[in-house]
Amino acid sequence: MTGCAVEVRPPADRHEAVAHWLVARTGEAIEERDDGALVAFLPSMDELALLQADLQETFGRDLQVTGRPLELVDWSERWREGLGPRRFGRLLVAPSWSPIESVPGVEAVLVLDPEMAFGSGEHGSTRGALSLLETHLSAGMTMLDLGSGSGILAIAAVLLGARVAIGVEVDDEAIPVAVRNAERNGVVEQVRFVEGDAAVLAPLLGPVDLVVSNILRTVNVTLLPAIHTALHPGGLAIFAGMEVPEAPLFRAPLASAGFEVVAEVVDEGWWSVAARRG
Repeated sequence: MTGCAVEVRPPADRHEAVAHWLVARTGEAIEERDDGALVAFLPSMDELALLQADLQETFGRDLQVTGRPLELVDWSERWREGLGPRRFGRLLVAPSWSPIESVPGVEAVLVLDPEMAFGSGEHGSTRGALSLLETHLSAGMTMLDLGSGSGILAIAAVLLGARVAIGVEVDDEAIPVAVRNAERNGVVEQVRFVEGDAAVLAPLLGPVDLVVSNILRTVNVTLLPAIHTALHPGGLAIFAGMEVPEAPLFRAPLASAGFEVVAEVVDEGWWSVAARRG
């Protein structure tokens, strides 16, 4: 199936007007190139002649309009390419369409598809948090997942042996996604998700053995007192969502809040840290 890429080179005095016209006419975003060209997309080459005629009638016959065939891609299928199982020690995270084979040393398989809610194992911060979680989680632990998104970390914790996990999320649209993922992985009895402010809810939901906060550095800093309160003495917190240059900016408030670093992970520029409450 062939679409059409339309390239328009309007004079500077008509550039913005032509851009708005193309967006309104095609109903799609356009590409604005550094050389001044505007590129719009049509579902078929058959529509090129009419669009060209309308453009030149509206903005002048001197307007340069060219088109070229463009293969249309079924993104409902193409987005899956390159997404496959990822291993985190004892844990394998795999999309639903990927064949899952027995792997020596893997104790649990988490089936999860990328959706609108953040967290699929394809981002460096999520991978870092999963790596630390797999290493430091022990059977029977209780766990809080702050900024739970897709629920991947809470679900992984239960699959790896946690007795119960609670996800806290401010985005109400993420909660149904997380619940579906828990149901798909057979842990709905041990995992629950609540909507609200983690700074308020974390102390109320504790005390727990483990807290994971995969959010942003500024938010993680703000949550430090609540996380400290939510943990049993000697409990562990895993922080992610921070880039490597942010590490020095987080270590100082982390220590001031009464935490001692026990492990760090860097994954494609994203820094994650595990720290124990003193």
